[in-house]
Amino acid sequence: MTSPAVSSRDLPHPASDEIRLEDVLHALSDPMRLRIVRELAGARGELSCSHFDLPVTKSTTTHHFRVLRESGVIRQVYRGTAKMNGLRRDDLDELFPGLLAALLDAAARQAVRLAG
Repeated sequence: MTSPAVSSRDLPHPASDEIRLEDVLHALSDPMRLRIVRELAGARGELSCSHFDLPVTKSTTTHHFRVLRESGVIRQVYRGTAKMNGLRRDDLDELFPGLLAALLDAAARQAVRLAG
C-alpha cells in the first residue's frame, strides 16, 4: 500500500510547538476574527466557511480565516468541496492555560455591554 499524495488542497498549519502567543493575540485582536472564534467556540464541531455571515467581502473573509489558521487558532480541512473550520482549543489550552476561556468570556461581556 502506498501513502496518499499530499493534496494541493492540504492547508498549512503550525505545529502546536510553533504557535506563538503574539500571533494568537494578533489574530484575536480583529473583531471579525474574534467573532469567528466565538462562533466556533460555541459549536459542537467544525463549521464550514459558508456558515459564517460576515459583513465583509469574500476575499476579506478568506483573509481572516487564513490569519486564524496560520496563527494556530483554528484548523481548516477540506471535506468534499467544503472548507471546514475547527477551533484548536486543546492546543491553545495546553500552551496558554486559561487564555482562550478568558478571551471568550471578555468578548461575551463586551458584546452584552455594547448591545445594552
